[in-house]
Amino acid sequence: MKELLIAIVTGLVENPEEITVSADDVNEEGVVVYHLHVSEDDMGRVIGRQGRIAKAIRTVMRAAAARNDEKIQVEIE
Repeated sequence: MKELLIAIVTGLVENPEEITVSADDVNEEGVVVYHLHVSEDDMGRVIGRQGRIAKAIRTVMRAAAARNDEKIQVEIE
C-alpha cells in the first residue's frame, strides 16, 4: 500500500525525492493510518482545489485496501 501511495503522489509533485510515507500500527478499529509528507511547495498540488485531489487519492487507496481486506486512512501532512 505504501508503494501505491508513493506511485500516485510521485506523478503530482515537482520534488518526488521529498516524498515520505510512514504507517502507524493497526489501531483498535482495525485501521492503518498512512502519513504522507511532501514539500511545502508541493502541498497545493497534492491537496488540489477544494481538496479534490486529496479526496481522489484517499478514494483510490481505500479501494485498493478493500481488495486486500484492509482498512486504511491517508493523512496528508
